Amino acid sequence: MVSDIPLSQISDLVTARTGLRFPRERWDDLQRGIEGSAKEFGFDDAESCVHWLLSSSLTRDKIEILASHLTVGETYFFREEKGFRVLEEDILPELIASRRRGEQRLRIWSAGCATGEEPYSIAILLDKISPDLNNWNITILATDINPRFLQRASLGIYGEWSFRGCPQWVKEKYFKKTKDGRFEIVHGTKKMVIFFHHNLAEDPYPSLLNNTNAMDVIFCRNVLMYFAPEQANKVIQGFYDCLTDGGWLIVSPSEASHVLYPQFTGVNYSGVVLYRKEVASSKSRVSSLKFKVEGLESQVTGYDREETHFKIEDASDKWEKIPTPDHRLPTPVPRLPTPVTYEEALLLYSQGHYVEAEEKVIEIFLHDGANPKAMVLLARVYANQGKLSEALDCCRKAITTDKLNPGYYYLLATILQEQNQLDEAAVSLKQALYVEQDFALAHFALGNLTLQQRKLQEARKHFENALSLLDTCQQEDILPESEGMTAGRLMEIITAIKLQVAGRKMQVRT
Repeated sequence: MVSDIPLSQISDLVTARTGLRFPRERWDDLQRGIEGSAKEFGFDDAESCVHWLLSSSLTRDKIEILASHLTVGETYFFREEKGFRVLEEDILPELIASRRRGEQRLRIWSAGCATGEEPYSIAILLDKISPDLNNWNITILATDINPRFLQRASLGIYGEWSFRGCPQWVKEKYFKKTKDGRFEIVHGTKKMVIFFHHNLAEDPYPSLLNNTNAMDVIFCRNVLMYFAPEQANKVIQGFYDCLTDGGWLIVSPSEASHVLYPQFTGVNYSGVVLYRKEVASSKSRVSSLKFKVEGLESQVTGYDREETHFKIEDASDKWEKIPTPDHRLPTPVPRLPTPVTYEEALLLYSQGHYVEAEEKVIEIFLHDGANPKAMVLLARVYANQGKLSEALDCCRKAITTDKLNPGYYYLLATILQEQNQLDEAAVSLKQALYVEQDFALAHFALGNLTLQQRKLQEARKHFENALSLLDTCQQEDILPESEGMTAGRLMEIITAIKLQVAGRKMQVRT
């Protein structure tokens, strides 16, 4: 039995590093979690394990092993069926109908996915209601703090217990029986889901690095109940920033509360409460504006909050043809008395205020013309709102002004990958590495890209290259273009991914 003082210290440490909360009334749960992790750490008793954890350097992989024993990872297909029914009958049909005549994309995140039953249920549901989605760009991102859960999830093999209460057609249509009597999800459905190691308490989101930006729907069920209140608020705000306007947050019924989600609008569907991010309100308009990119005449036209974006065109011969209400040439836009700084726009972006950040960037253009840093920031703003075409346009503009910036090629590749243009993304990443061979994030991104293409051996090579470069850094070094990711954290993420890859290779051999 662990004494009260070490339990208190371990509780504080776990809360600080993972957000998981264990007040005195939950110390029995904490005790059981420590006893389970003690065996994994090689100790015969929990007391010795606690003293070791408190006296040693507690790396993130150690704290995450401990956290994996402190949360319930058990789940099953179509758990909390009423929420899936609302998704099937109301949310997804509305999203699909609204995107059919535009950019045909859907982005869904299962945060705290455990062993994968929830994200695979989402994939099955999508296939069921709209089998013509083959031409769509669909992302189902599944993340968890526990790399062992992710390894099991990526295998996609389940026993009978995972199907309890599940309709028979799910197993018959979407699974095939293995030699040992279990059930493996069919390849077409399995490849719809991307698994990624992510700590909601410490890792960045929204972020292009981990693909958590511009989500249409976020599932986070039976996760927030484990967090301390201040950490839960931080997570909820992060989810809000990750969602596009009109996007949905789905939590478990036990976590539903109008107090916890003040940013969202609660919507009641026959007793099932979901939370929606309302569309940003119209705030301002900026008339036509002209600037230069390395001597190339370009223009920003028709910026309108109701359209929520502006168009950038290479159009030196079109400037005089821009219509105005009285059909005269537009008058020059006066210089603003107080120029907006890039830092102001960047701060708004980092706080998730994308509408305001967009407006500030345009004011920078009014003063400074084609500022490449501001153009790249605008690309990020658009990408986080799901406006990928506009984001690509901005990114390519920035590259025309600075062809030797590897970060611009990396960002372009990230956006291309979101559009499922994998070959073009690979080319852009190789251009980034041509400019800077030691660009660890580019190697990491190539690893993820080839892993998505099921090229396991090539993916492993890219991850090894990234690890080799990261090994020359200090653990706490912030990586360029990473939006706050440290070298040590990226090494841990790659290690977790390699564990998944090893599991897949083992599955292929058997």
